[in-house]
Order: sequence, then C-alpha cells, then structure tokens
Amino acid sequence: MRLITKVAFTLSLVNLVCQPAIAAECSAKSGAATVPLLELYTSEGCSSCPPADKWLSDLKPDTKKIIPLAFHVDYWDYIGWKDRFSKAEYSDRQRRTAAFAGAGFVYTPQFVLSGRDMKGADTSRLNQAVSASQKLASRANLSLDAMTQANGEITLKATAQAVNPADINNADIFVAIYENKLVSQVNAGENNGRELKHDYVVRDLLGAYQLSNKNEFAKTITLKPEWKGRQAGAVIFVQNSKNGEILQSLQLPFCS
Repeated sequence: MRLITKVAFTLSLVNLVCQPAIAAECSAKSGAATVPLLELYTSEGCSSCPPADKWLSDLKPDTKKIIPLAFHVDYWDYIGWKDRFSKAEYSDRQRRTAAFAGAGFVYTPQFVLSGRDMKGADTSRLNQAVSASQKLASRANLSLDAMTQANGEITLKATAQAVNPADINNADIFVAIYENKLVSQVNAGENNGRELKHDYVVRDLLGAYQLSNKNEFAKTITLKPEWKGRQAGAVIFVQNSKNGEILQSLQLPFCS
C-alpha cells in the first residue's frame, strides 16, 4: 500500500504571509499482495466480548498486512443494554457469513478472517494467515482518496477494479467508515458497571456495489463536518458474492 499526504496552503504574495491550511488530502492504493480483512462481530451486551475487543485494539496492525474492522451486532440488545454502535445490518452480515460456511448459528465474539471463521483471538494463527496472504497475488486494484476541508467535511473517493475477468460479475464492493478510541460506560446488562473501549468500530457500511461491464467502480462519499477531529478512517474491500471470500482490502486513516 502506498500512503501519500498533501497539505494545500494559500500564500499571499502581497504581504508574504502564509495562511492556515485550507485542506488536507490523504490517499492510499492497494499493492501486489492480498491484504486480509479481519472482522470482529461483537456487542457491548455480551460479557465475553470485552477481551476480544481489547485483543483487536492491541493488534496495532500494519495496513500493508492486515485490516481490522469491528461490527457491533444488535441481537444482544434485548437483554438490558442497547449497544449504541450496533446495527441490524451488521447482524445480517454475520448471518450471511455463517451461511457461506454452512453454519446454522451465529455467536459473539466471532473473528472472521478474509471471509472465513477464525476460532478465538489467536495471535499465532493470525500471523500465520497473514504470512500466507502476503504470498497471494491481489485480485483487485483499490484506491481511496480523502480530502478533509477546514470545516471538517470529508470528501472520500473510492475506486475498484478486478484483476481477473472471471471475478467481475461476482465482485461485491463495500466501503466501511470506522472510528477508533470510543468509550462507553455501561450501566445495564451483562457488562453493567464496566467501562468498555473500542477501536476500528464500523459506524457505516456502504454497499454492496458492483463493477460496471467495463470493470470499473468509482464512488464519491461526503462525510459531514461532525467528523472533524475524530479518530476515524475508511476501508474498501471486495468480496466474492458467491462464497464470501475477500479478494482484497485497503485502509485509509483520515488525515487531520
């Protein structure tokens, strides 16, 4: 992955005074190797989930090697605590993942690596999988470009292209907006009285989009100024719609 940061300045030639930056632009492009996507399905209403959340936060991954995302499901909300990060669509995504594997149930916490169930927070197993992925050629070319305006509004441009023609018709493209350094004070449910900390939390999942018959995808997304100063970023990934396999993923932290 190539990461580029550019900051634009306005220069007054009359008084030779540099004015404050008017925008910050960051961009990223996928490389030759496959970067696996690590999904965590979790909930603030699940007593066994906080250790998994912490393990994900402690990974401090290299975006050239692995990309983490935390999807908060809503099916534990009924037991007394509504997870403010949960969405029904994330629960549906987990159920579709289970269906790809022929499983008739879902559970939390669950780790899914490149579309396949990964049992437990096992760093050794994860490292082995990451090493194996680095030997796999990328099956999609991805790019992300984010322009942060002075008022905090972010314009995100995402593009994708399949490497193999055979993947074009079955390629689902998703763009996830995630946020780090989130904290909740839980006062009900199984985690009553606990302070929970989260990273890589998916706040919005856009898609599935498809490639055109010319093998092209381009999308511009505008995020409101309320995102200014937040520890956030975007992930684009391509998934095979027939078997759930992740073809490629790319992460871009928003520049300040």
